[in-house]
Amino acid sequence: MTIALDTPGTDGLAGAVAALRDWQYDGAAFQLHPGDLGWFWRFGTEATAAAVRTWSRDGRILALGLLDGPELLRLTIAPDAARDEELARRLAGDIAEPDRGVLPAGKVYVESPEGVLVKDFLFERGWNLDEPWTPLRRDLTAPLPDPGVRVEVVGPERAEVQAAVLRAAFDGSTSTADRWHAMAAGLPYADARSLLAYDGRGEAVATVTVWSAGPGKPGLLEPMGVHRDHRGRGHGRAVTVAAAAALRELGSSSAVLYTPSRNVGAVATYESAGFRRYPETRDQAREA
Repeated sequence: MTIALDTPGTDGLAGAVAALRDWQYDGAAFQLHPGDLGWFWRFGTEATAAAVRTWSRDGRILALGLLDGPELLRLTIAPDAARDEELARRLAGDIAEPDRGVLPAGKVYVESPEGVLVKDFLFERGWNLDEPWTPLRRDLTAPLPDPGVRVEVVGPERAEVQAAVLRAAFDGSTSTADRWHAMAAGLPYADARSLLAYDGRGEAVATVTVWSAGPGKPGLLEPMGVHRDHRGRGHGRAVTVAAAAALRELGSSSAVLYTPSRNVGAVATYESAGFRRYPETRDQAREA
């Protein structure tokens, strides 16, 4: 059968999340995670459904993309279809041609795992490499050390506190308690936790959300932030250790994350929390 491009709608989100869970395994190329959909869910179920694209053959999802903004498609592919030529050519055409409704005309970006064939076809169409990102991973076989700070799981009553820390951690953040509630109502949050770390005076100084993909699979940290007034005191390392411990409790085999390579402070923080740096990855970009 031919390959079908779909926007699955709200009824299709469960299938999309299930596919992403199924494709996660240790040793895989760093790729889109169900937690990435979960974090996007803060904009609501309908917005999340509108941002998802799937490519299927004979009723089976082979590739899934998340429009993380109008100009960025975050794409991943079923492991056994990474070098499927028919799929790769269809993906490249749908992505590169603005009239197919995946990405608009002008400068746009695609994130996809290393080693997938669609990258080659996009290069043939004149796409180029964009800025480097650093993937990091921590094995969760052994217990984690005590983070050294008080950490609590965020519930509805602490949603505004977490949102305030995120706003103070990321310039331009639009985090609100309502968005936390929307995220927490999403399908992926059933296997997720939001954490708050406190300093010795009882002030909330850092936060992280962790996303399990199921027992024995890699879990994701997205996002982690430290309040701008409390940086340089080890809170980033502490909350990252707590995040890894939470993922281990959820049954994750490892913890993974990405950060822009230019953010050398973040890379150093994650390494101090026991994460191992992996070779850089790059998005692909089409110039306007």
